[in-house]
Amino acid sequence: MVNYKTQLKRLLEKSDWTAEERQWLLNFLKNSDEAEFKNLMEGFFANDFNEHRSINHDISEKLLSGIHEITGIDKKQAKAKLVRLWTTRMVSACIITLLAFGSYLLIKDSSQKPVFIKKTGSREYKNDVAPGGDKATLTLADGSVIFLDDVNNGTLAQQGNTKVIKLNGKLNYNAAGSVASEIFYNTIATPRGGQYQVELPDGSMVWLNAASSLRFPTAFVGRERKVEISGEVYFEIAKNKTMPFIVTVNGAEIKVTGTHFNVMAYDDELTLQTTLLEGAVNFVKDGRNTILRPGQQSQLTKYGQLKVLDEVDIEKIVAWKNGFFNFEGSDFATIAKQLSRWYDAEVVYDRKINDLFYAEIPRDTKLSDVLRAMELTGKVHFEIEGRKIIVLP
Repeated sequence: MVNYKTQLKRLLEKSDWTAEERQWLLNFLKNSDEAEFKNLMEGFFANDFNEHRSINHDISEKLLSGIHEITGIDKKQAKAKLVRLWTTRMVSACIITLLAFGSYLLIKDSSQKPVFIKKTGSREYKNDVAPGGDKATLTLADGSVIFLDDVNNGTLAQQGNTKVIKLNGKLNYNAAGSVASEIFYNTIATPRGGQYQVELPDGSMVWLNAASSLRFPTAFVGRERKVEISGEVYFEIAKNKTMPFIVTVNGAEIKVTGTHFNVMAYDDELTLQTTLLEGAVNFVKDGRNTILRPGQQSQLTKYGQLKVLDEVDIEKIVAWKNGFFNFEGSDFATIAKQLSRWYDAEVVYDRKINDLFYAEIPRDTKLSDVLRAMELTGKVHFEIEGRKIIVLP
């Protein structure tokens, strides 16, 4: 390992790597023993951090960029970060990333998605749980229920002048040109472990996260477009200044004319959060109006307290809609809720975990791979029993 250490240090001190050096690092990451490599990297970065307090971050960024380069992953596009953890010892972010590469090799498949390739030697769980997918039920105006994951693509129903069409994980409400003589209401609901997309009759696009619902008319008539939601839903509203779009949730209203925003209103969360990406939002509760601008988030507590946060991390908030878990600076309780909803699993733990986790992982990853990545921090260890995630003492 002395030669490895010398070679690593030499590479980190260079501004450019040759093709041979990139291949050496790739082979090194694939073949190194995880425990031995961890000791090597922790010692290397700890020494540099003690001698030169600023070098740690610079080296981390260089090495992380090099990993993306040698694996052919576009850092911004693929978002192929695994797990980082800031501890009081200030262990570099890229150490944990490298350890993750020691157990998994990330490559791109034909769809340009990052793929986890498991190396031999990783410990096994008793069983595994597949990730969630496009699952939902559609309740029509007459009360009949369609299980969307069980039916083929095509026209599912006729609701007044509107055709309900399914196409590959998306519902399309195709309203005829004539004014609807009668208003029909439909409800789409996702289970735990489900997600779905809907195109409303006005062309607005809606994404439902796991354990969420959307009630809406099959044609918009009158002076407003009004829907009702629960759980977490992302909207891209078609512009119509003469007919505002109104979302009702937990006794509050969100009024827009054309904008992009995310609403998170799970019952087990402490606050109802509305986050604006584009346009303008008027959040109304008990006669109080709060206007949001892009990058802001309103938070309404269960006790009626309302506050507005500026410059929130938009990428983190809408990561679920884009197919990722984003745990950048997340506490374990937050992570547990997201894993529980997406994998339809119960998370059991009887101790407080104070560490913050930093991770971005594709949501199409098996539960075991997500847990293994988190275990690389050394702060948590798991077992999977049926659909139960147990945090070990």
